[in-house]
Amino acid sequence: MTYLAQFFPSATHGWLRVATLLILIAIPTTANYLGVRQGANLSVLFTVAKLCPLALVISLGLLETGSPHYPTARLPPSHWSVWPKLLLILVYAFSGWEDALVPTGEVNQPRRTIPFALGTGLLICAFVYASFQLVIFQRIGASTSDRPVVEAATSLVGSGAGSFVAVAVMLSTYGWISGAFLNAPRFPVALSRMGDCPALFGKVHPRFRTPSVGILLYGTAVLLFAATGTFLWAIALTAGSLTIFYSVACAALIRLRRSQPHAPAFRLRLGRLLAVLGIGISGTLLTQLELRQLGLMSITALLAAGNWLWARRSAA
Repeated sequence: MTYLAQFFPSATHGWLRVATLLILIAIPTTANYLGVRQGANLSVLFTVAKLCPLALVISLGLLETGSPHYPTARLPPSHWSVWPKLLLILVYAFSGWEDALVPTGEVNQPRRTIPFALGTGLLICAFVYASFQLVIFQRIGASTSDRPVVEAATSLVGSGAGSFVAVAVMLSTYGWISGAFLNAPRFPVALSRMGDCPALFGKVHPRFRTPSVGILLYGTAVLLFAATGTFLWAIALTAGSLTIFYSVACAALIRLRRSQPHAPAFRLRLGRLLAVLGIGISGTLLTQLELRQLGLMSITALLAAGNWLWARRSAA
């Protein structure tokens, strides 16, 4: 909404803000409701739209780093207590790799390809993020800004680039939402087929063959969270939920290695130690959430526990 205010200031306040969010969320909801191909094409479109401006800004910024008149910025000293909050936001920035594990059953030689793909993807993301951050930091320094990417691009190219990059940032965020609409609503389908959630949530549209109920419920939830909180608030809530997800996965690794010591699986050295560190880091980051965020996560946990009890009784 910060970047949208540059073009449509009135659309970021009051009922116009809610109406704008409704329209923006309705587009990926409709595309994924009509078919998986439409949803995938929309996600690919936004992915290309966000990578091209990133590559342009990084290339121009790194090429000018050696200029004798290039401004040099220094990071002001900061207290150590701010880092856990920043790391919580970074969890969101580096999340999404777990989605690559969803089609693992359809991948050839997953023991070889999946670890390589995950490691390579995370390294590429780290390089892109670090390069992009370096360019922004070198152009505008450590000063507080509501639109650091726009200011950095304007400094590199000119005023016209600022509007171009502002649109790119919005497309990048919108692309993430579009990708989430493609993946998230399909989890209830698998759960319902295994009897782990009510069949209603896994209902498939008779004509479009899409998880229509899951898509509509997911779109409604996204709209409610977007309309009642800020972008950073939603990021922190998402990152907090992911830390629980990751810590449970780490605990599962310890249990599986103990119960299935000879299973034909990829084994990373010091896996148990890394799993314990992951649980500790996740617990530390959870302390950075606000009470309202913890409350929403607690309600979600209670709903999940109720669903688990229902599934156990249904299977008995």
